Amino acid sequence: MSGVRVILNDLLSLFYPEVCPCCGELLNHTEKTVCLSCHYLLPRTGFEQHADNPVARLFYGKVRLHAAMACYFFAKHGRVQPLIHELKYKSNREAGLFLGREMGKALRASEIYRDVSVLVPVPLHPKRERKRGYNQSEIIAQGIHEVTGLAISRNNLVRGVATQTQTKKTREERWKNVKDIFFVQHPEAFAGRHLLLIDDVITTGSTIEGCVKALEPIDGVRVSVAAAAMASG
Repeated sequence: MSGVRVILNDLLSLFYPEVCPCCGELLNHTEKTVCLSCHYLLPRTGFEQHADNPVARLFYGKVRLHAAMACYFFAKHGRVQPLIHELKYKSNREAGLFLGREMGKALRASEIYRDVSVLVPVPLHPKRERKRGYNQSEIIAQGIHEVTGLAISRNNLVRGVATQTQTKKTREERWKNVKDIFFVQHPEAFAGRHLLLIDDVITTGSTIEGCVKALEPIDGVRVSVAAAAMASG
């Protein structure tokens, strides 16, 4: 059967060739999702090895976090942007799984995140999730799970209001857009645990702030943050 599967895969590749979303080049049979060249050149931050980093500083004095990181730098027309775009707008779940697996490898090598017990994807409003067909942060969390084995909490932290997109909003507008829209359905399930909030791209951190404010009152909870990428502005 394995030989038949290889032949079928080769035929599919002939008629529907896979391309690297980062550079547009055809993937060879040994490459998956991202070509080796782009994989090597993706701009890693290394933030997972340092408690004091630019992502963590976004939240100083605003919410209480154990730690915060992003795996890559996000730049307009950079190599990470098309991966995020493929995940969010073109139903390319493999792009999200790739990002999650890379995050999982980084987190697994970090002492700072050693005792995380649960992955908590930043939730979408049900209406938006139905329209898109999935929550992109949950796809990323699935990739992290594949590497780390950490459980994913999918329905405890929820978004109660369908807000407008955060794109092109100022920091103040972003915060007002997400203020008081998240809540926890079963706080006792998170009590005493170290939660890792998962997001795709952190810009101002407003969405994460909204999530953390909903989680902070839970007895004994610790919250950390991991995003696929950090954008400026």
